[in-house]
Amino acid sequence: MMIKKRDGHEVPYDREKIKAAVEKAVKAAGEVALLYTVVDDIEREIVSADRVMGVEEIQDLTERQLMKHSLYASAKAFCLYREKRAQAREAGHELMKRVDEVLHVSAKDSNEKRENANIDGNTAMGAMLQIGSSCSRAYNELYLLRPEQAKAHRDGDIHIHDFDFYALTMTCCQIDILKLLHGGFSTGHGFLREPQSIQSYAALAAIAIQANQNDQHGGQSIPNFDYGMAEGVAKSFVKNFRQKLTEAIEEHLDILDGSALTDQAISVAEEETGKSLRLEPDAKLDIMIAASIPGLSNAEEVIRRVRHRAWKATDRDTYQAMEGFVHNLNTMHSRAGAQVPFSAVNYGTDTSPEGRMVIRNVLLALNAGLGHGETCIFPIHIFKVKEGVNYNPEDPNYDLFHLSCEVSAKRLFPNYVFIDSPYNLQYYKPGHPETEVATMGCRTRVMGNVYDPEKEIAYSRGNLSFTTINLPRLAIKSHGDEAVFYDQLDELLDLVSQQLLDRFEIQAEKKVYNFPFLMGQGVWLDSEKLDSNDSIREVLKHGTLSIGFIGLAETLTALYGKHHGEDPDTQQKGLAIIRHMREFCDRKSQDLKMNFSLLATPAEGLAGRFVKLDRERYGSIPGVTDREYYTNSFHVPVWYPITAAEKIQIEAPYHALCNAGHISYVELDGDTAANVEAFESIVRWMHDCGIGYGSINHPVDRDPVCGYVGVIGDTCPRCGRHEGEAIDEDKLRELRKKYPYLDTLRGVT
Repeated sequence: MMIKKRDGHEVPYDREKIKAAVEKAVKAAGEVALLYTVVDDIEREIVSADRVMGVEEIQDLTERQLMKHSLYASAKAFCLYREKRAQAREAGHELMKRVDEVLHVSAKDSNEKRENANIDGNTAMGAMLQIGSSCSRAYNELYLLRPEQAKAHRDGDIHIHDFDFYALTMTCCQIDILKLLHGGFSTGHGFLREPQSIQSYAALAAIAIQANQNDQHGGQSIPNFDYGMAEGVAKSFVKNFRQKLTEAIEEHLDILDGSALTDQAISVAEEETGKSLRLEPDAKLDIMIAASIPGLSNAEEVIRRVRHRAWKATDRDTYQAMEGFVHNLNTMHSRAGAQVPFSAVNYGTDTSPEGRMVIRNVLLALNAGLGHGETCIFPIHIFKVKEGVNYNPEDPNYDLFHLSCEVSAKRLFPNYVFIDSPYNLQYYKPGHPETEVATMGCRTRVMGNVYDPEKEIAYSRGNLSFTTINLPRLAIKSHGDEAVFYDQLDELLDLVSQQLLDRFEIQAEKKVYNFPFLMGQGVWLDSEKLDSNDSIREVLKHGTLSIGFIGLAETLTALYGKHHGEDPDTQQKGLAIIRHMREFCDRKSQDLKMNFSLLATPAEGLAGRFVKLDRERYGSIPGVTDREYYTNSFHVPVWYPITAAEKIQIEAPYHALCNAGHISYVELDGDTAANVEAFESIVRWMHDCGIGYGSINHPVDRDPVCGYVGVIGDTCPRCGRHEGEAIDEDKLRELRKKYPYLDTLRGVT
C-alpha cells in the first residue's frame, strides 16, 4: 500500500507515522485512552479505500476519526499541529526565496539586502550575514512570535526592528568610556592595559566601540567623549612636558641625561605646592619647578618655553589621535567583516583645557575629512549645547560651538543635542556629566528610569528593543472616524507592548557570558556586579522598551484631509495622537516598573515597506499612499513648502513627547559654509524652540581632483575646472603649494 507525498512521489504506508501524529494530539489533550482505537480505525479506512491516498487526505481522515470518537480537544490539538506544519513548510519556501534574492539580486534592487543599511549585501561576508539573517527571521516568526504578532508584522500593521536578532541581543548602549578605560579591559583576545597617552585613549575608544558592536545589533555611542579623552590629553601633556624639560636641561646645562633632574624638580614642586602638572598653567608650580633645577639660568623663562612647546606637542598629538579615531571608525569592521560599527560620539561641554583641546581637534579632524577629502560617515558627531557652557558668546566653550557650526556647515556634522530643552534639563545636574542628555547617532535617547530613579543618567544604558506601528494604515481603515482610529491604535499598542515584553523575556534568559564585552567588562549599568554565569534580567531593566510610529503626516491627511504643516488645528490633532501614545507608555512604565518609551522611528527602508504594502491593499490615495515612502515619524513632509523656522516650530512639541528618541532635520539650499552666522542662527532657533536633537542638511559636493568640498556649480571654486576636465600642470603645482594634501588625491592627469 502506497501513500502520495506532497511533492507527488509515492512511499510505502507506515502505520507508525500515523500513530506518532495521533499520539502527540491525544497526549496534548490528555485523552490517550483511545489512542490505538483511533489509529486502527484510520488504518481500516485507508485499506478499504483500495487506492493511493495523499498526505492531506489522511490528515483529514485523522481529524474526522478523532471527532467521531468525541476526542474534541485532541482534534483541536491535531488541527493546530497541521497548521504549524503548514506554516513551517511555507516558511521554508519563503526562506529559499529570500536566500535566492540575497545571492542573485543587487542590493539596490533588493529589500532583503537593504534590511540593514550598514551592511553591504553585495560582498561575500555581507551576503553571508544576510542569509543568516533570513534564516533567523524565518525561525523567529514561526517559533517565537505569538500568531497575532507574527501576522501583524508580516502584514505590515507593525514592524519589529532588527527581527533577525530577536532571540539574541539588545539594541544599543552609551559606553562610559572613562569607566571602561580605567584599569584597562579585555576584548576576549587579550587584556589591554589602561592607556597612557591621548593616542592610546583614542585607539582604545575605537576598539571599545568595535567590541561592543559584536555584542549588540544597534548603534554604539560614547556620551562623554570629551571628558573621557581629556584624561589622555592630560597624560600626554605630562609626558611631553617632561620630555621638553629634559631636553632643555640637557641643552642649557650641557649634560647627556637630564631626566633625573626633571623628575626631581617636578616631584619637589608638586609636593611643595600640592598641585599636579596640568595643561592649564599654574604660576606657583612652574616657579617652583624652575627653582628646583640647580644651575639653570633664567629658569622661569626656560619653563615658560618648555610649557609652550609641550602644549604644541600635545595639541599635535591630540589632532593625530582624533584623526586616527575618525579614520579607524570608517575602516575597522565588526560582524565577520561585513560592516563598520554604527558609532556616535557626544561632546561639547567639558570646559577643562584638556577637554577643550579634544573638542577642537575632533572638530578639525572631522573638517579635514578622510584621506581623499571625503566627508566621513562614522562616527556621527553630536555637539551638546548648554547655556552657561557653550551657547552664549560669554560662555567658556562658545568658541567651540561656533567652530562646530563652521564644520557642520561644510561637512553636515556635527548634529546638535540641546540640554536646555525642559525634558532634558530636568535630569541635568551641574558637575555631573552623566546627567547630560546624549543620543545615539540615529536618535535613540535614554534618560528617565522608573526601574531605578536614582540612576536617571545617560551613561551605560540603552534601548533593549523597539517596534513601530503603521499609523497611516490605521487612519485609512478608519475612513475618517476618529473614534475608530483610536480604538484600533489602542489594540495595536496592547499588541506591541506584549510583544516587547515577550522579547524581553527572551533577552532576560541570557547570561553574562552571552555578552562577554557588554556585560563581562561592565559596560552595561550594574553589570560589573554580576558573575559570568549570572542572569542579566535585573540589570536589563535599566534599558528601554520602545514603541515607535511612522507617517504622522499621512495619518492626519487620511483622517482629517490635511497634515500638521498645513493647518494649526490639524497640528493639535497630531499632538493629541502622539500624546495618547506617550500616555500609554507612561502607564505601562508605572504599572510594570519598566522603562516603556515612545520613539519617533528612524524610517530608513521601513517607510518604503509600509507604503508599498498599503498601496497594494488600498490603492493610491492622494497625500497618503501616492509617494514611495511615508514621512519620517512626526516630520512635516519634505516636499511641502515651508520655511526652516516654521518647520522647527511645528516639530518641536513632538520632541517632548517622544522620550525614546527624536530628531528634526532642516534642509537648506546654497553654500552654508559661506554664511556660518545664518547656519548658527538656525541651530540657536532649534535651541530656543525646544528641539531635543537637530540636524541641518545642505548640498555637499566634492571635486575629486583638487579636493574642494562645498557647493560646486558649473566650475569648481578652487581650481576653476569643469566636470571631466583635467588641470594643467602649472595650476596643479600652484594648488599643491597652497594645499599640500593634494598629493594624496587621485584622478589628476
